[in-house]
Amino acid sequence: YQTLRLSLKGHPMMFLRGLYESEGILPCSTIRDLADGRRVRAAGVVLIRQKPGSAKGVVFMTIEDETGIANLVIWPSLLERFRKIVMGARLVSVEARAQRSEEGLVHLVVEEIEDRSADLLLLSQESIPLALAHADEVKRPVPEGRARHPRQARILPKSRDFH
Repeated sequence: YQTLRLSLKGHPMMFLRGLYESEGILPCSTIRDLADGRRVRAAGVVLIRQKPGSAKGVVFMTIEDETGIANLVIWPSLLERFRKIVMGARLVSVEARAQRSEEGLVHLVVEEIEDRSADLLLLSQESIPLALAHADEVKRPVPEGRARHPRQARILPKSRDFH
């Protein structure tokens, strides 16, 4: 994950779940069961940001964790306060109110948003043991060199933004 910002072992949020659970952040899969108006904390990797011209300044953001996705609604007043985070963060946590539509869809109307992109740096092999299977373990000593090689460049894939 450290080199490519991609992992074949699991979703980045899977490795951060313990940290986020201790902060009271719920998995996205639980959002669809929330009652209308309930306050909730959620977090996820930003997949899409949309700011349609017809939405009068409202930004729609889709985040994803290891359990599913959540749709965020960010009103213009909040966008003014947190523009840098809304438009640039790779991983966010939010405090929001659930808004249930007549069709049963649940959107999170954001009240507070925090840039948690730095948490992705915790996913380097030096920080978290990521061995998920016996075959992932290395039985021989591996040098812990910090040499910078082009393959070690930090690459962050961009989200798909429409605004």
